[in-house]
Amino acid sequence: MNDKRGKHTVCIHEGEIRDEQFGGAISPIYLASSYPFIDQDEKRYPRYFNTPNQEVIGKKLAALEHAEAALPFSSGMAAISTTLLSFLKQGDHAVFQNEIYGGSFNLIHKEFENFGIEFTLTRGIEIRDFEEAIRPNTKVIYIETPSNPLLSLTDIKAVADLARSKGIISIIDNTFASPINQTPIDLGIDISLHSATKYLGGHSDLCAGVVAGSEAHIEKVLHKGRNLGGSLSEFTCYMLERSIKTLGLRVEKHNQNAGFVAEQLQSQNGVTKVFYPGLTTHKNHELARSQMNGYGGMLSFELHPSIDAKAYLRRLELIKPAMSLAGVESTVIQPSLTSHALMSPDERAKQGISDQLLRLSVGIEDKEDIFEDLVQALKV
Repeated sequence: MNDKRGKHTVCIHEGEIRDEQFGGAISPIYLASSYPFIDQDEKRYPRYFNTPNQEVIGKKLAALEHAEAALPFSSGMAAISTTLLSFLKQGDHAVFQNEIYGGSFNLIHKEFENFGIEFTLTRGIEIRDFEEAIRPNTKVIYIETPSNPLLSLTDIKAVADLARSKGIISIIDNTFASPINQTPIDLGIDISLHSATKYLGGHSDLCAGVVAGSEAHIEKVLHKGRNLGGSLSEFTCYMLERSIKTLGLRVEKHNQNAGFVAEQLQSQNGVTKVFYPGLTTHKNHELARSQMNGYGGMLSFELHPSIDAKAYLRRLELIKPAMSLAGVESTVIQPSLTSHALMSPDERAKQGISDQLLRLSVGIEDKEDIFEDLVQALKV
């Protein structure tokens, strides 16, 4: 496709399969799990990540991420674990920023020891924190920005430059931003990951992951992925392609709504803190302006200690207290009970995750209705 075409056009058209038989307007679904092998240039098989609908997602996400190649996976954690194990082996060391998704945190703490892989969590997210964590056997630096759930920002270009100067692979979890708001590969990052369950899917009805990067890096991930088996089904690929067609429109609306809600929440009695990169009061606002195209649909806020967080969640009428995030509907969670429940209270406290912290995924409803629901639950 023409590289000069805009992201909305790429979302809709990149990678699509033309229906040569009937001329349908969308990619056909090829549900076959068995393909011919005699006189074939490529042996197709779902676990090989090379079926027609899998290839659609790879091409579309590579274009959106400004990458050479991409692969779809059965979940975000399948994408993360397969990628990490593609570049780390026994005796290697990895540096992880200290604010990461609870599933990623649990993976490295529970599984890396079994593989003989060492890791260090940074003390903070300044570039000096990454520099001091590097060892002679460091092979990977892993970041997540904006972070889950406090929306902290890491300087993507600085980390990418540091990693490249040391011959280290740089990996980012780009889920919260989406490729509409942020393209880390343009800033020098080697590999960009997504839980496609979130903004790429966007309708709370599928589970998937995506890895994007250079052809050489994705080739390594492909070989590991074929052994670990985290491939994505054809029907889910179809659903994900359908969803990505509206990704640009949805994310723009998420951005607008979240900015409005974050601004209004700051002045509400009962709310002690609001975390959102688009606020001028956010500690990383200037960095957000320099590396993001939009500030995203995610925000977090802390309730006053006098408010029972569970009771507050039960009083919400429009916003759903529900797991996951980034659907068209607004949802909210208490991270200490959900996304970061596997961390100990001390580990959560080190990251600044209190029991009063709520993470709000702002949907695409009318912004005034979202805000009014948050306020009415405070008034009781």
